[in-house]
Formats: sequence, C-alpha cells, structure tokens
Amino acid sequence: MSDPQNNQDQDTEDLPEDFANFYDELVQPNGQPHPGMEQLADWMVKAPRDMLKVRQTEAEALFRRIGITFAVYGEGGDPERLIPFDIIPRLLLAKEWAFMARGLEQRVRALNMFMHDVYHEREIIRAGLVPEHLVLQNKSFLPEMRGVSVPGGIYTHVAGIDLVRTGAVDFYVLEDNTRTPSGVSYMLQNREVMMRLFPDLFSRHQVAPVERYPDELLASLKSVAPPSCEGDPTVVVLSPGLYNAAYYEHTFLADKMGVELVEGQDLFVKDNTVFMRTTQGPQRVDVIYRRIDDDFLDPLAFRSDSALGVPGIMNVYRAGGVTLTNAVGGGIADDKAIYMYVPKMIRFYLGEEPILKNVPTFWCARNDDYKYVLEHLDELVVKEVAGFGGYGMLVGPASTQEEREAYAQRIKADPDDFIAQPTLALSTTPTFVSDGYAPRHVDLRPFVLVGADKVRLVPGGLTRVAMNQGSLVVNSSQGGGTKDTWVLEDAFRHNGGASC
Repeated sequence: MSDPQNNQDQDTEDLPEDFANFYDELVQPNGQPHPGMEQLADWMVKAPRDMLKVRQTEAEALFRRIGITFAVYGEGGDPERLIPFDIIPRLLLAKEWAFMARGLEQRVRALNMFMHDVYHEREIIRAGLVPEHLVLQNKSFLPEMRGVSVPGGIYTHVAGIDLVRTGAVDFYVLEDNTRTPSGVSYMLQNREVMMRLFPDLFSRHQVAPVERYPDELLASLKSVAPPSCEGDPTVVVLSPGLYNAAYYEHTFLADKMGVELVEGQDLFVKDNTVFMRTTQGPQRVDVIYRRIDDDFLDPLAFRSDSALGVPGIMNVYRAGGVTLTNAVGGGIADDKAIYMYVPKMIRFYLGEEPILKNVPTFWCARNDDYKYVLEHLDELVVKEVAGFGGYGMLVGPASTQEEREAYAQRIKADPDDFIAQPTLALSTTPTFVSDGYAPRHVDLRPFVLVGADKVRLVPGGLTRVAMNQGSLVVNSSQGGGTKDTWVLEDAFRHNGGASC
C-alpha cells in the first residue's frame, strides 16, 4: 500500500517528528521564560493564589451580569451556559503576530479567488488542481450562485481561521471558517474583563487594542455596498432569533456597530429592493451581515419551510440590489476536503508560496487514505467533512476500542464524508486551575475582515483552551474555554499595525 502522505493530491508541510513534547508558550525547556514573557512569568510567581481565586470568581460574575452565554442544545436541561474563562492571558510577540497576519491575508485572498472561480470560469478545475466532483458534487456548492457577480469579488467578508501551534515557529491552519464564524464577542468581552480585573498586569505590558473591531467591521461592510447604493449605506445584522446559539453575539455586534438587529420578518422585498420595517416607514437596506445559514435564507430559493429568511431576497441579491455577507455559497471554501487544496490555490491564484502550513489530511474517499485511516484510528483525529463545533469527531488516542469500532462502521458506510489528521501536539499556555497553574492546550481564531478597500485584522483573536487536563478539544460546545490574547504592542507598531 502506498503512503497516503505521498498522495499526489496531498499538499502539506511536514509535522514535527516528536508529538510527545508539547511546546510551552511561556517557559523554555530550561525553565526560564521565553524572551518577552518575563513580566508575565514574574507576575504569576508573585500573584497571591487567594487573590487569583477571587478574581476568577469575579470574572464569572461579570460574564453572568453581561449575559454572555453559549447555547448547547440536544443535551437536556438548561442549554444556556457560560463558557469557562481563564484569567491568565496568552501572550504573542509582535513578530509572531506579524507573521500570522501575513499568512492570514494571503490565505483569505486565495479563498475568495477560489470561490469566485468555481462559480464562474472554474480555471482551477480545468487546470486539474482541484477535482471537479469535489466541487460540483459538494453539498455546500450552490448552483444558484453560478455566474453571480458579488461586489469586489468578495465572498468571505468575515473569516475565522483556526490556527494551532506546535513549536516556536510552527503554525498550522486547522480549519477555514468562511460562512458565519462566531466568537468575536468573546474576544472583545474577554479583553474588557481582563482590563477591569488586572490593571496592574496591563500596566506591565504594551498590549495592542482589539476594541476597534466593530468599527473595522462596519467599515468593511459599508465598503461592499452594491453599486446602486446612494449615500451612506444602511447596514443591518440578520439573526435567526433568540434561540440561536450565537444570539448574544448578534445583539452585541449590532449594538457596537450602531446598526439594527433584524430577523426575517423585519425585512421584505419590493421593486427588486430589500426594505426594513421601521416606525418611520420602510427603509432601504444595502448590506446585510447575515447570521442565517444558506438553507434558511430565502424560502423561495432554498427550504420552503423556512420561517427565518426573507422571501425573494435571492432575486435581489443576484441582481446586485443588496450585498449579503458572507456571500451565499461560501461554504464551499470551508469544506474540510477542500481544505486540502488551499496551498494549491495560493500558488495558482497568487503565484506565492503558502506562508501558513496545512495539517496533513487524509480523505477517506481516496483508497489509500481510506485504508490508512481504518488501520490507524487509534492515532488520528477523524472528522466529518461538513462537521463543526467538535461534534461528530473521533480523537483516536483518547477513544476506546468500542468507540473506534463504531466510528469505523460510519466511515465504511460513507467514506467521502470523513477526513482524518494526525493528533497534533498543540502548544500549551499556563491556565489557572483549582490547585494553581497548569499547562493546557490552546488554539487561536483570528478574525479577518475583507472589504473592497483593504483587509483588516485586529491584533490577536479568540484563544480557545482545552480546560480538561490532557484534552486536545478546545471547542466551546465540547467543554473548552477561552482566554484573552495579548499581542505585545511595543514592537508591534514597528510591523505596520493591524491593517494589511
């Protein structure tokens, strides 16, 4: 049997050989702090444990008072819960962030070009770089978007790219979220809470601000207003409503941007224009930051039983009368099988080498990969191609024989729906637990804003942390928590700031 990692379709970087040695982002193997981390390490040593416990309790009280919860359904009981918050910040050096920012911009530019291409000329398919069936037979590919021109050729206006780290300079993209990435409200509220609880720690560091994210988001959204828009564009946030898991974030962002939060029944279509119902009468809407999935957006175009969308909005959208962000059909770019081909996209569309690495990925639709995955389930992380939130995945090293056998039957029933990746040695950061500090695994979700004028990134992102000892699963829906991410600004200013 051939080695799946040598498959001609595979385009990844080699991983570190030793997965057992986790990279600690605070402390070097000799026990000394990494350069730039000395102030945090010193503060942690001197901070009284009783004080930290009090601050942890205060942080939880603040989050409850704010009302920032995450809804988890299907488990019985009260689905509303607080996401665990860790009071020890994660620090990133300016040069580390500058490197990631360049890679993020490059990747999102290529993803946008790919989405335009597959709905128009399909040059990358004709070049033989991406299999045609992988696109055209993909559940996320929407024929309704063929030939539709979107403002600026931008399909993903808000991208959440999940990054993991395995070494000092080893950063990998784990997933591309190009539909409706969530979590930015936690990034902003985490910062506000940390500034209130630990002003002394802030005074020791020059931390790059994230507070301007809503302003940057609004500027990006306005920049992609349709050509027919006259004057200042009217922007709204379209939410499925109160029972959506991310409803808090919808209300938070609308409030911070100073725009209306609407639901489907608040909008209507007339004369090939979208209007919002107001107490002063109908008001034209130019840009809709939608947090509704494609299937529920327009009952005349997709699911006829949807009560969440706006009848006829797709006709206006296709005619260029309104901008929807993110674009309809954008799910084709965050499919986990398509993920394997992003390095090829970067080379094809941009003529550049990828800055950020891909994780080696085995797709069970390929015979060699299929055999390899079934023979190594105890070593791999297996995911559904269209899965999200950590649901439906198998973490091989943490699974039982019974769980692996059951999962193998799922793979055999529909190999095309599963990919697998090596169990990465995710970096660790110190986390405050009941008996002091302990290393916990983390990832990072930076938010990339793509406007018609430029790409914007606020420095940092949402750090998600696996709160349980030894766990590699950071998803909030699976018990993971969050922590504030600090990009040290003293050197950051010399790297050009946040906009790319």
